[in-house]
Amino acid sequence: MNVAERTFVLLKPDAVQRGLIGEIVSRFEHRGLKVTALKLVRVSRSLGETYYAEHKGKAFFEPLMSYIAAGPVVAMVLEGDGAVAAVRKMMGKTNSAEAEPGTIRGDFALTIGRNVIHGSDSGESAKREISMFFKPDEIHAYTRIDESWLRE
Repeated sequence: MNVAERTFVLLKPDAVQRGLIGEIVSRFEHRGLKVTALKLVRVSRSLGETYYAEHKGKAFFEPLMSYIAAGPVVAMVLEGDGAVAAVRKMMGKTNSAEAEPGTIRGDFALTIGRNVIHGSDSGESAKREISMFFKPDEIHAYTRIDESWLRE
């Protein structure tokens, strides 16, 4: 049995503007991942710079800052066995032109610059990203009624 872990997911402004929140959250829930935190927020310049610090100085950094601050985003924490890997697989490749049909990006994203969703790439990244968007008391531990059916 895998150990349940938490991961961070951000539905970007294009996902919110296109009305994809419910569809995407539903996919994660149907997969068996549990939503332990969720909120609609605006990304400030300082949060955006912290969140995308590894891209500072790159040519696409300023357009990225404008994009991420252009409208509300949905931040969420998902929990489940192998949550990081499960979410990454469900999202599909970053470049939507290479994302497989059936993945979130393969079904909904049109360009690499408007690829609908971000998910943490490791447990360490998840912890860092979760702490940027959520206070500890905003993350809720609970048992879903179907959890006994999801684990061996």
